[in-house]
Amino acid sequence: MLRFRSLGSGSTGNATLVEATSGGRVSRLLIDCGFTLKQLDVRLAGAGLSACDIDAVFITHEHGDHIGCARALSRREGIPVWMSEGTWRANGERDYEGRMHFARDGMDIVVGDLLVQPFTVPHDAREPLQLRIGDGARSLGVLTDLGHATPYVLSRLAALDALLLEFNHDSEMLSSSAYPYVLKRRVGGDYGHLSNDAAAAIARALHHAGLRHLLAAHLSLQNNRPEIVRRAMALALGAREDEMLTATAAEGSPWLALQ
Repeated sequence: MLRFRSLGSGSTGNATLVEATSGGRVSRLLIDCGFTLKQLDVRLAGAGLSACDIDAVFITHEHGDHIGCARALSRREGIPVWMSEGTWRANGERDYEGRMHFARDGMDIVVGDLLVQPFTVPHDAREPLQLRIGDGARSLGVLTDLGHATPYVLSRLAALDALLLEFNHDSEMLSSSAYPYVLKRRVGGDYGHLSNDAAAAIARALHHAGLRHLLAAHLSLQNNRPEIVRRAMALALGAREDEMLTATAAEGSPWLALQ
């Protein structure tokens, strides 16, 4: 069985747990850990786990709300960490005491019974990667922190069973916000973050009969609202708004299972 859960998603911090269970063995990957170590411990406890239950960490890029306590977590628990070489260099080439591994676009990474497949995305970071994760039977896509979806990105996420997808901002709210012009241009640009309309278009493009879960993530607290996102998701999938799920910054999401 494959299942996943957001521990929190937004500009204040991001972390996602992915878990595979097979023959009594459990494999767990933490994607990003953009919190303090203390905050992460609390969020893991809320999921019924502790840091020692994590087999590996994958960092998608160097921004603080994603890399967070990666090094402190790795040092305390002896957990291996994967990231691109560009991410490592942008984060100051920090010493992970032999537990840091370089990931790259197109490679396969095995974490127990999980197959992790990173791919490059357009975002204003040094070498950002997002992920397709599977257990041999089911597959999950994680797609946040990108300004637009290229044909290559869509090709890497075809025929998914579940998708965690960024719905960062409502374009009108961003345009009329108090953000400085430079920040508005960055967030709304081709290397920034996905608008609700752009994310809905991705959801439509990837929707198929076998897509079990769509979880909206990385919602802006200032320039978006969950009800707006759920409406956009429902229209994209031809579903009811009350069936749509959004991850929150404070609590993330419940476990979502793929059996």
